[in-house]
Amino acid sequence: MKPFLLLLVGLCAALSGCLMSREARVESDYSFAGQFRRYRTYEFVTGEGITSDTSKLGEAVRDAIRTRMKVQGYRPARRRPDLLVNFRLFEGSMRFRGYQQPEFSRWVKTGYAEGEDTPADQRQGYSPVRMLLLDGTLLVTLIDNETNRAVWNGYASGVTVPNGPQGEVILRRSVRSIFDQYHVFTEGYLEQN
Repeated sequence: MKPFLLLLVGLCAALSGCLMSREARVESDYSFAGQFRRYRTYEFVTGEGITSDTSKLGEAVRDAIRTRMKVQGYRPARRRPDLLVNFRLFEGSMRFRGYQQPEFSRWVKTGYAEGEDTPADQRQGYSPVRMLLLDGTLLVTLIDNETNRAVWNGYASGVTVPNGPQGEVILRRSVRSIFDQYHVFTEGYLEQN
């Protein structure tokens, strides 16, 4: 009877882990000034905190981001990358300002990007939305290296990261879910493959 009980407890724990990872709220917002069609290379921001974290969890996030960037045609570049990638895992609930915007892939298809010379009457304008993000938010930010401005934020809220290998799996799934919001392949990549 004990082996059956252990199997049942293990199965319940595994299912609850899967359910917890699926409950994460995943959203994104972007800059109308983003030149999404011209970005081809990237590099990670280095510094303090999890971005410099060499633990298995930090490396799992970087590996998952590298995989998605490669799948979408982006190449790593240490010298003068088009995009800088930054990520952070926040603990606890937090208030976050996002934006109500046209669907991202439709915006990118237009090929339009606002610039300094865009007349005021032709600017999109941002409609801020205040959100309460649940305990555990993974935020990925893409920064235009030339302008030094964030052009895209993707975030998964409600990400519970347990210790050990299960935490790595949950972070990788969260990164995949976040990048499912970023439907941009480098120009010509799909025709080549």
